Amino acid sequence: AVADNSYLMSSGGEKVVIPRNFQLLDELEKQEKGGNDGSLSFGLAEPDDIYLVLWQCTILGSPSTVIDNRIISLLLTCNEDYPKAPPAVQMQTKLNFPFIDSSGKVDLKKAEINWNQEMNIESLLNKLRLAMQKEKYRKLTQPAEGTYSS
Repeated sequence: AVADNSYLMSSGGEKVVIPRNFQLLDELEKQEKGGNDGSLSFGLAEPDDIYLVLWQCTILGSPSTVIDNRIISLLLTCNEDYPKAPPAVQMQTKLNFPFIDSSGKVDLKKAEINWNQEMNIESLLNKLRLAMQKEKYRKLTQPAEGTYSS
């Protein structure tokens, strides 16, 4: 089994890089087998996407937060530099947070998410979910549920 990061240590101690597609296929397989607590889901946006670029994702809003039990839809784009570079994050559900611009694009730096190549889609979605439930955002007014970014 492949580890959750993009490299393995060989018996000689050097890092062995796992090809991007193997990494993404491993993530997809784990998700399809129900590898998390149900607060997140993700899969290929297009089932025949052999390059594994566009991912349809869902985050269930944390209880007792401004996004309490909302279903948040977003798209991740994993370019050829993944996992060395983070996926681009585009919110489909319209939300009001300082790290999401008016078109729905997420700025990971503003969300205080420091990407590293040992992260994966699931860990990024978890960090986004945690960013949205921070105390400093509890008073932000959110768009009506069911509103989508244009």
